[in-house]
Amino acid sequence: MFETGEYVLRSLIEEGRLSSEDAARAEEVSRTSNRPVEDVLVELGFATPRQLALAKALICEYPYIDLNAFEPQIDHSRMLQRDFAESHMVFPLFVFGEVATVAMLDPFNLPAIDGLTQALRKEIDPVIADEESLRSLIKRAYSLSGVRGADSQAEEVDESADSLVTEPIVAAVNQILDAAVRAGVSDVHLSPDENELHLRFRIDGVLESQQGPDRSTHAALVQRLKVMSDLDVTQTRRPQDGKFRFAHDSGPVDVRLSLLPTIHGENVVLRLLRPGRDIGTLTDLGMPDGVLRRFEGMVSQPHGMVLVTGPTGSGKTTTLYTALAKLNTPDRNVMTIEDPVEIRLPWIRQIQVNTAVGLTFASALRSILRQDPDVVLVGEIRDEETARIAIQASLTGHLVFATLHTNDSVGSLARLRDFEIEPFAVNSALLGTIAQRLVRRVCSACGERYTPTPVELDSLGILPQENDKFTRPVGCGTCRNSGYTGRVGVYEIMEMTPGIQDKLEHGESIRAIRALAVSEGMQPLIGHGIDLYRAGQTSLEELAKLVAMDGAPPSKSIEEAA
Repeated sequence: MFETGEYVLRSLIEEGRLSSEDAARAEEVSRTSNRPVEDVLVELGFATPRQLALAKALICEYPYIDLNAFEPQIDHSRMLQRDFAESHMVFPLFVFGEVATVAMLDPFNLPAIDGLTQALRKEIDPVIADEESLRSLIKRAYSLSGVRGADSQAEEVDESADSLVTEPIVAAVNQILDAAVRAGVSDVHLSPDENELHLRFRIDGVLESQQGPDRSTHAALVQRLKVMSDLDVTQTRRPQDGKFRFAHDSGPVDVRLSLLPTIHGENVVLRLLRPGRDIGTLTDLGMPDGVLRRFEGMVSQPHGMVLVTGPTGSGKTTTLYTALAKLNTPDRNVMTIEDPVEIRLPWIRQIQVNTAVGLTFASALRSILRQDPDVVLVGEIRDEETARIAIQASLTGHLVFATLHTNDSVGSLARLRDFEIEPFAVNSALLGTIAQRLVRRVCSACGERYTPTPVELDSLGILPQENDKFTRPVGCGTCRNSGYTGRVGVYEIMEMTPGIQDKLEHGESIRAIRALAVSEGMQPLIGHGIDLYRAGQTSLEELAKLVAMDGAPPSKSIEEAA
């Protein structure tokens, strides 16, 4: 077999990635330990697996391929025995006609080439991959299994029920879930049309089409998901909701399933719930210093009510649970009422709303107050009854967190007025309201610095400044050619100051209250969004969406209005 170690060392030295001294040390360790020099280079931190693969590609004149841009195909894993793939570190990526493109560590591994030719019965076209990515790809392709029930004990799903579906269907569902978890997907949509089955992932708030299963597999896929969620597999004419837990390499993942009958079959939406271990600190939320300082002040109060507002998918749950995580200590009794429970944390007593048995937000809140709580989270205030009980709880020594669907922080006062909550009760109970949105973050790997035209800035009412660092998305392999990776929060916070309390007490308009809040130092959502754009964290397009959502007039300067 052709040995590439010496040539890899020479290539890394010539490219300036490795010093002669480090190369000599790696060779010495390789000889004394009888291990490949490539392994030693990685172990000593002299090179990354990717750098080694690129060096081999240069030496062997075969292309390098970034496997992070691919997902394993189930059919391809069935082409090759697992032990062969693992022992030779090979995996077939594409098969077109009589040619199979195979990812390999060593394209001069003749026994591997011979074995691939016999197994695939194709001409082998090698491409070079780094060991870390290739090993991960092989593991995923052959080990997509392990589904657990979503109860607190995470019991195994009854595998006898899998007789309802075939092994390829089980593997297909697991592959979809695995790919979704690895891509950081929040929702998976499986939507049947007359002739096609569409698979889409919601990534950073945007639905993206994926290569999905064949239309003929739809019924079996839905049946498999029903088995996993312990739903009625014979019922296809009414909506069903369920949940299960998926055992993934990164840890268990809770999944919420929603099924809705359509004219072409049952539409599937899977919500991948964020594990509690991913909850960080208040600082990790990315709030501006002024907002963070005020929010921390509210969270540290012994009693009162804190509202978080924004549309669905704006990150309200993450903000609330970050606050709860800060307060979640053994000397506090923390209880929640949610629909559904999306994040699980130890010590916290979490209640799932169940309207079928009369367990609503209001009825659960009444019962919670008899459980001696210190901190209470109400997933959403939807009606006057829940609002009144939450206000009452905050007035009787409890710290209450809740959400409302309003456009901005001051709008929460209008919503409480709609619920006919007396101003004096709001003034006595409410500590403040934080409003938020999520905008996509420009990919750091491909984001391009640029200067927007005066017309572009004027269209969104932005006043140019000397130190602006505007960035626009481009697209690369890291961000799936979207130009964005992850999202960043946009916030505004309204404290219930004496001036605001006075205006509310005297029945003044929400517009007047908002103007006072801004004059007292509240930065509007749009203002924070502009700051993020100026800092190069988000794009003009994302800022335009934020402006459109908030209904800000484009004809005048947003910053002057703020």
